[in-house]
Amino acid sequence: MKKKYQILKILKRIWFFLAISFIIWLVYSSQSHGVSNSLLESNTKVSVKINEHYFLFEPKQKFDKVFIFYPGAMVDPKAYVPLCRKISENGIKVYLIKMPWRLASNGYELPKQLSLLADKTKTYILAGHSQGGKMAAQFVKENPNLIDKLILIGTTHPRDISLADCKIPILKIYGSNDGVADEGTIFKNKSKLPSKAKFVKIEGANHSQFGYYGFQLGDNSAAISREQQQAQTLKIIMEFIN
Repeated sequence: MKKKYQILKILKRIWFFLAISFIIWLVYSSQSHGVSNSLLESNTKVSVKINEHYFLFEPKQKFDKVFIFYPGAMVDPKAYVPLCRKISENGIKVYLIKMPWRLASNGYELPKQLSLLADKTKTYILAGHSQGGKMAAQFVKENPNLIDKLILIGTTHPRDISLADCKIPILKIYGSNDGVADEGTIFKNKSKLPSKAKFVKIEGANHSQFGYYGFQLGDNSAAISREQQQAQTLKIIMEFIN
């Protein structure tokens, strides 16, 4: 009986150690990696401002487009700074939203609450990665007259709602090697988007390389580099916006 108790005690310790190790790995993998601090500094082209709600990249030249980005759930928003900064360098004002507790479902109404959509002379593009894409679609569903274009990146959503009757242009970007938002599920939910929605596949792209963070649980290995995936994503976005 005593031996059985000792075995159970050891097994509990092993289970506790594995659980803590898994949590630490999840936290580490969702942190941003390889993002230069220079991308958070203003220069002659872009002014950078950071507060508790967002990273703001504002071109110093005259602009008429505003891009708002929702990070994936639990992902450090800084992981999307390289992409957002490059979009801004193309003459677009960019808000990278900091979701409360890094939960995409918690802060998706921030653009409206913070009056980021108040200037009616601007064109507003809303984008999101993974669960951020889900909440971007939800925002458009609830606020059909506030957003001019919607971009969904590496996400199977909309899944629980339908935007089939949505009148604005919609772009979905996905990777052939994405193990989290796989191609089969993406097209299974195609009917939830308008027939004119544009679907663009990046060959060799996986889920986590749409940002600069660690390997995500359930994902597949990418067949292209992060830099290549980011460059193709930027090109597709800019072609759609312009």
